[in-house]
Amino acid sequence: MIDFLSGVHAVDLILLIVAAEIIAITLYWHATRRGIAPAQLLPNLAAGALLLLALRLSLSDYSWPWYTACLALAGVANVADLRQRWR
Repeated sequence: MIDFLSGVHAVDLILLIVAAEIIAITLYWHATRRGIAPAQLLPNLAAGALLLLALRLSLSDYSWPWYTACLALAGVANVADLRQRWR
């Protein structure tokens, strides 16, 4: 169990959970029109998913431009989220 939690597979599991969260929230919102609209939540979840992807790439020994690009995109998604919430 410790090997699983210390490896890239734990990050893969978390990324799957985030994807399931996006799908569940979107389906719930489209069915009920209640809760958080997916468009309002997407920048926040994208920033988190990109940070997780950067972690996964760095743990998998990918070259630095790949996870640096994920970090930069996470920053862009974070700015989009802050801009959206600032209003």
